[in-house]
Amino acid sequence: MNRRFHDRTEAGQQLADKLDSYNNQKNTIVLALPRGGVPVAYPITQQLNLPLDICLVRKLGVPERPELAMGAIALGGVRILNTDIINWSNISPQIIEQVTQKEQQELHRREQVYRGEQPFPKIYNQTVILVDDGIATGSTIKAAIAIIKKQQAKKIIVAVPVAPPSVCQELSHEVDEVIAIKKPEHLNSISLWYDDFSQTTDEEVCSLLFLSHQYCLTH
Repeated sequence: MNRRFHDRTEAGQQLADKLDSYNNQKNTIVLALPRGGVPVAYPITQQLNLPLDICLVRKLGVPERPELAMGAIALGGVRILNTDIINWSNISPQIIEQVTQKEQQELHRREQVYRGEQPFPKIYNQTVILVDDGIATGSTIKAAIAIIKKQQAKKIIVAVPVAPPSVCQELSHEVDEVIAIKKPEHLNSISLWYDDFSQTTDEEVCSLLFLSHQYCLTH
């Protein structure tokens, strides 16, 4: 149970096995959180014959510890703040605004690079499988859930390779199902659960989205 994933692809393959009941399901889409969620989601879509798209969100990192999320933002004015982390780190409203503005710029840059002129997919009354490479505090995935709920999806499944049990429990009140392969009580860093956790590039994201689109056109 404690064996690490080799890489994001292997993690996605293991998740696909857990999601087998959604194989070839109509009105079902996999939405990945870029960047790291895309190489996890790609093998899921291949194995289950489902379309792949992205749900753009940005973590708001604590300035001295950017890997620690004090919140997250998404397009459409969605912002989720983690008050426990903010209070514990003694972060001022001014700092929160500065970090938000900086991440807003990166959010729009990624929207342009990954999506171009393509609109966000229509997910009204659809089943959405939301995928990332892991969940630490839950802020980022909550921002994605907020977007999907705004679009009135019929059903939301969160599927990740690793997440703490407390966060899984919390998310289970917000979505229809939470699937996590590994649930360590103390998740110090998602990277510790992978042999290879090298950063996913913009090029890799665009390539996997293109390959998925081509696959859907031919199947």
